[in-house]
Amino acid sequence: MILLVLIASVLMAGVTLFQYQEQSEDYHENRLERKEEQILQSISYALRETTYEPSTDNLEHIFRDEIYKIADVQNVNFNIYDLDGGLIKSSKPAFEADSVSNCLDAEVLNNLLNSPDKRYIEEKSTAGDNYQATYKYITDLKFKPIGIMNLPYFEDNSFNDMELREFFYRLGGVYLVMLISAIVLAYFISKYITRSLQTVADKMVQTTLNQRNEKIEIENPSEEIGKLIDSYNGMIDELEESAAKLARSEREQAWREMAKQVAHEIKNPLTPMRLTVQSFERKFNADDPKAEIKLKEFSKTLVQQIDTMSNIASAFSNFADMPAQQKETLNVIKVSKLAVDIFHEPFIHFISDEEELIAKVDRTQLIRIVTNLVKNAIQAVPEVENPRILVTVASEGQDVKISVADNGIGIADEFKDKIFEPKFTTKSSGMGLGLGMVKNIVENYKGSIDFTSQVGKGTVFTVRFPKE
Repeated sequence: MILLVLIASVLMAGVTLFQYQEQSEDYHENRLERKEEQILQSISYALRETTYEPSTDNLEHIFRDEIYKIADVQNVNFNIYDLDGGLIKSSKPAFEADSVSNCLDAEVLNNLLNSPDKRYIEEKSTAGDNYQATYKYITDLKFKPIGIMNLPYFEDNSFNDMELREFFYRLGGVYLVMLISAIVLAYFISKYITRSLQTVADKMVQTTLNQRNEKIEIENPSEEIGKLIDSYNGMIDELEESAAKLARSEREQAWREMAKQVAHEIKNPLTPMRLTVQSFERKFNADDPKAEIKLKEFSKTLVQQIDTMSNIASAFSNFADMPAQQKETLNVIKVSKLAVDIFHEPFIHFISDEEELIAKVDRTQLIRIVTNLVKNAIQAVPEVENPRILVTVASEGQDVKISVADNGIGIADEFKDKIFEPKFTTKSSGMGLGLGMVKNIVENYKGSIDFTSQVGKGTVFTVRFPKE
């Protein structure tokens, strides 16, 4: 709208200027023709009334005084030349005689002679003003050329220029008001349009796959904005449906992988159990004096394999059936130390600079966090000459910070991105569910778990969760 007003104002100014120039040219052309015709009529009248014979030689005598009368009546100066271009008489005062050419150029004479209407107009520019001079033959009563009439004409545009400036001032004022009005109108229209577009943009920025997205509701939108909103709302419906399908597919895939892992872990102890039973069936002799010892060894082997299967089932059950959180107000330092005291390894140390750190957290789940991290640390240091595990509990602003550090084998770079995956493990036994369960518990408390590790030097797991 602003651009349209600016273009319109420029075009209007251009058309006005062009029209003024055209009118000015037509005005001066018509005025020159009128003056020329009036002077020629006065000259013809003087030739009819004179007592001299109308001829070139007598023009000086005929218009000796008459030329001034004609110039005074017509309010314009003119000159009379003979047919060869020589000056005969000028109506200009004597002190201006030097400004009158005493002899016409051959170009002027030739153009006048060759013109169809025996009239020639010379156009020049002097001192910034347009200058015209018209030349026409003076004829006797029998229409025979006897001289040349020259009428100089200076175009005076001062009055018209002043009128044009005043018109442009008024026009500029009008267009300034229109421009300001257009700016104000464009501002409110754009605010009305962009308000709806901004609402759509904000909703698009907030659109995610992991939460329910709100639809856009705008009262009385324009047709185009309404179509955009309908498209967005339709996209939200499709997105929710796709997200639900994706989540269901991911859950199914996760449980499918978990089932494969469980089946694999259960098969591992079943094979040695079967071989042990078959071997015992073939070789057992009740009369053998060592039969009781062999029976005990056989029972011990079966019990170990059964315990392994029980541990697998317990780990899977703990991960799959997480109990509901029961927020209790408890001393995190005391509960964490009790969890560490379960382990009897001499290289496990508990450190805390505070005696009491109160937070709202589920006691059972806090114990799970600590015991699982300590178990992982113990499994990381079996081949270390001087193993050491350090459990630290401290307050960090509004959070509780629990760190479990070991000097074990560390975690290779290629495994770091997968360390919290439920089915992932680098150990030869176990389900790989411990760290996944810890991450699940911590994130339910809006906390975080991260780690740093160097191969051959050790690993530090750090858990943070809010006190409230």
